[in-house]
Amino acid sequence: MNDEMKTRTVLLDSLSDAATRVFTTILTRSPISRIDVARLTGLSQGAVTRAVAPLAAAGLVNDSLDPTLTGLPGRPVSPVAVVAEAVVALGVKVNADELIGVATDVTTRTILSDRLPLTSHDPAAVIDAIVTICSRLQGRLGALGSRLACIGVAVSGDVDMTSGVVRDSALMNWRSVDLGAALAERLDQRIVVENDVRALTIGEHWFGVGLGTSSFAIVTIGRGIGSGLHLNGEVVEGAYGVAGEIGHLPLTSPDRICACGRRGCVEAVAATSAIVAVVSEAHGRSVSIDEAVELGRRGDPAAVAAFAEAGQVIGAAIASLVNLVGPELVIIGGEGVANFDLLETSLRRSYAEHVFASADRCRIVVRPHTFEDWARGAAATAIRSLVV
Repeated sequence: MNDEMKTRTVLLDSLSDAATRVFTTILTRSPISRIDVARLTGLSQGAVTRAVAPLAAAGLVNDSLDPTLTGLPGRPVSPVAVVAEAVVALGVKVNADELIGVATDVTTRTILSDRLPLTSHDPAAVIDAIVTICSRLQGRLGALGSRLACIGVAVSGDVDMTSGVVRDSALMNWRSVDLGAALAERLDQRIVVENDVRALTIGEHWFGVGLGTSSFAIVTIGRGIGSGLHLNGEVVEGAYGVAGEIGHLPLTSPDRICACGRRGCVEAVAATSAIVAVVSEAHGRSVSIDEAVELGRRGDPAAVAAFAEAGQVIGAAIASLVNLVGPELVIIGGEGVANFDLLETSLRRSYAEHVFASADRCRIVVRPHTFEDWARGAAATAIRSLVV
């Protein structure tokens, strides 16, 4: 990190609460007039001007925009915009079989991406692989590599973002892996390790559907069933780093054993592995998820029943979530949305049966997320750590 980047990161670390609100408003809504920054933050225009001055001096925002070129409606007064490539971040999504990495600017626009197969879940091997993909990304950035300020890593499971410890990840079969410290030693960067669904939620909060929405939830379906919560303008992290784990609500038969070792979890019926296991047993041979989907779409009774049961349990889990916290919107994402046609009818029926009273005004929408989107969420988590 060069002196210019050190100055920028030190400045971001030292921002007052008011200046943080100003910068994050500009960051997520750029370009924007100072009048609108003042309105959205509740600060005076004088306070906004004082907050903008050091940010502009450090090259983080541009306060000399031509109002006619900003695309803002009307005649904006003193528009400001974030300088997108003033800060670069890396984001890495850890999957069971591969790493997906992205380099982004400070708005999480993807500059470039990379993938690296994982041949082992041994923590040392995964750490080596993360270091490799980060080094490859930084090398490909060229001159922008000097602006790298932070790296975010997203992992499935119980993750303590403060310490960087992965306390429990059934997907990786990890317990108490100090991933953050190990990566900080190897990469010499600010490292943020976060639960993958919560990282995706942070990305949507700042740069996606959550912008301007006071409360929403993301429910991800696929290898696991996860949820991220954004309530009253903030992403819910939980007192102990666990929140929104709807995949482990006990909503099905105790005869069904989850990968986490507990009984009756939503994932024991609705995760990809659970669907595959049921269809495989019915056919007396090993069936892949792609074949299970094909069978379901051809009307195979076992596959149709397996997907319908998964949809029913997921619908009940979403209703439980909505009844508890009352979001405006639930976004269903994850790799499993490619098969959503097989789940949708039973999911929406179950949701309607279990959601309570006016909570049924909550909208449910499907939004596919690529694994690059998950990696961008990891980058957003790291960027957020610079200023919040």
